[in-house]
Amino acid sequence: MRRITFDLDVLRTFATGMELGSFAKAAARLGRSTSAVSAQLKKLEQQTEKPIFVKAGRGLALTEAGETMLAYARRLLDLNDEAATAIHGTELAGWVRLGLQEDFGETILPEVLGQFARAHPKVRIEARVARNAELIDRITSDRLDLALAWNDASVATPHSDHIKDLPMCWVGPAGEPRNWRVSADEPLPLASLEAPCLLRTAATNALDRAGIPWRQSFVSPSLAGLWAATVAGLGVTIRTPFGLPPSVQPLVPADSGLPPLPSLGLVLHRSQAQSDPATARLASIMLQAVHNAIPAY
Repeated sequence: MRRITFDLDVLRTFATGMELGSFAKAAARLGRSTSAVSAQLKKLEQQTEKPIFVKAGRGLALTEAGETMLAYARRLLDLNDEAATAIHGTELAGWVRLGLQEDFGETILPEVLGQFARAHPKVRIEARVARNAELIDRITSDRLDLALAWNDASVATPHSDHIKDLPMCWVGPAGEPRNWRVSADEPLPLASLEAPCLLRTAATNALDRAGIPWRQSFVSPSLAGLWAATVAGLGVTIRTPFGLPPSVQPLVPADSGLPPLPSLGLVLHRSQAQSDPATARLASIMLQAVHNAIPAY
């Protein structure tokens, strides 16, 4: 097999286009013409010797080879950018206060902290894993610089970036039949986090609209307790598909009799309109880590 050396500029165009959902938008962001972007994508397919895209209606979708290439492109670009900032960004110093939802504490946080610390060893990070209401309160009171949180329409924060919408789903214990059904003989047992909880409210609202009686069977202050209750069969719960442990699984609404659920926005909040360089760099790493970790739903 011949050795291939991929062009990082080509990979950046490819990854940016997939992130934005449009290669025309990628061309504008990267300062290139659409014809130059097309030439880069053609070069990528020539190098891989496999089709990267397949027509899907009026647009394009990734082939299996394309999905593999995208995952490696993001990793290569992350490593390239980390090396560049490690060489040129060691002058950054200071203190950044970061908060995020428990859903992301075990998945995204270690990667973000590790990458940032290697590139900027003089910056101290204070990280806090907390519930949504606490994160928003700390952002608005300037006790956090950044917070990765669910979008709460009832609370306005002036400086925030909407990342993407994630579908909410009903969750039950793994290994149970995926066509688990609502019982007509008793109210649905519901396990949830302590109020206030956006997902708990979404669950009860959906059940009420569907005319399905429910009872609060378990309340937990943490996700660990919620997963334990769900695995034990004390009740079904509601989360997004991201970060579910292997001991639980999403339930299929059409087969279970449970009502459909809306999506939930994921937002990166900032306490200030203009962040200092260290905070801005951490925000950039956080956004990229989220995009890499969360598939397109």
